[in-house]
Amino acid sequence: MHRTFVAPHAIRIVASLVGAAYALAGCAVSPAAAPPLDSKVTIPAQWSSDAPGAPGVVAAIDSRWWTAWGDPVLTDWVERALRANTDVAAALAAVAQARALRDVAQAATGPSLGAGASAQRAQTGDAVARTNLGAKLDASWEIDLFGRRAAALQAGQADMQASEAALGQVRVTLAAEVVTTYWEIWGLRERLRVTQENLRAQEEALQLTQWRAQAGLASDLDVQTARAAVEQVRASIPALQASARQARHALAVLAGQAPGVAVPEPPAAPPEPPAAWSLPVPVDVLRQRPDVAAAEARLQAAFARSRQAQAARWPTLNVGGTLSLAAPRVTELFDAAALTRSLALALAASVFDGGAAQAQVRAQEAAIEQARAALQGVLLAALRDVENALVALAADRQRLDHLQLAVAAATEAEALASQRYRAGLIDYRTLLDAQRTLLSLHNDLVVARTAWATDHVRLIKALGGGWAPPADGTALSATSH
Repeated sequence: MHRTFVAPHAIRIVASLVGAAYALAGCAVSPAAAPPLDSKVTIPAQWSSDAPGAPGVVAAIDSRWWTAWGDPVLTDWVERALRANTDVAAALAAVAQARALRDVAQAATGPSLGAGASAQRAQTGDAVARTNLGAKLDASWEIDLFGRRAAALQAGQADMQASEAALGQVRVTLAAEVVTTYWEIWGLRERLRVTQENLRAQEEALQLTQWRAQAGLASDLDVQTARAAVEQVRASIPALQASARQARHALAVLAGQAPGVAVPEPPAAPPEPPAAWSLPVPVDVLRQRPDVAAAEARLQAAFARSRQAQAARWPTLNVGGTLSLAAPRVTELFDAAALTRSLALALAASVFDGGAAQAQVRAQEAAIEQARAALQGVLLAALRDVENALVALAADRQRLDHLQLAVAAATEAEALASQRYRAGLIDYRTLLDAQRTLLSLHNDLVVARTAWATDHVRLIKALGGGWAPPADGTALSATSH
């Protein structure tokens, strides 16, 4: 049996090189970890638009908040979209890609091992052909003295977190779009119903005016005015029908289906948003927003890449070893004489690169400023979204209350005008004015009801839509939210 020992002086040389490398690492100006994510944006303590009558949302929004409407059809379409929407599929793939790249960076922090085998047979002139068999095992490891590999891993981890938060943002946005589109379909259908009812009333008035004209109680001007009013109302119906079909197409596509797929009708009753809730303070809202989390993660990734660029300016230390076997026959491969062992320690540094390394550091510092500015923009947009949603809720609630009173009054006025016109007490123009006023107010009321419902959706989205940072591995589930 043959035993081979590494010479003591070789061990001393290796130890000296490692010690020198660590001494260099101690003298290097290694950048500190990323500072806290400070921002020039001042986060207010309270909302300036928290007006009476503008309900908010609880601090912990249910991740399936759309079920609060109590509509199983709506719930089915939202969850179908979360499973099949193409934007969700693309975001899931982006998360998988970021996770794989993070794993690549993690694998680079450890040693690598390679193996190979060879067989060669050669003959020179009349000499006897010679056979040479070989096997080889290589191991290498870069000692991360200055944190370059660790910084790359941190950047990969931050990129993965940003992708997961971006996936959350896609899901929150998608759910809000589905619910908004669903209630828009309801509003268009109601406007079409109101218009058709008004058309029937106009047609009855036209017929009555024609009878009165035949009896000499109305003029041809009244008849033509009534006919023009009928055609005007009739002309508005195709546009409403087209808008309703387009909204159904949009809902089908959001759910990952072809536009021609049948879309179930919303309920006949107007949408009743969930009851009023308590509103979280701004700083809590920002913690719940996936776009804010994504922007923060991108800033962390920029810090990590800056550390990686600075560490790349310092020497690298590699430890490598090789075991090789070489013999003319297989039976001799395992003899001691066939074994060759080697151990190497390499310390390498760039002496002159024309300033490329320093330029790379400056580039990464500029990337930090870009990411910081992007984060500030996201914070401002998040605050704006909530304030705007609160303003819209308060305004649309008041508008809805006033329109309900106006429609009730206009309905009674139209009924009285119709009775008096039949009795010959008023002319046709008075009846037409009452009918037009009722139609306009009815349409406004439907629009206000739809807007009030969708205002709640926009507020929920502005508050984060029930998003929470996913546990490891859950971001790749197409059905989770």
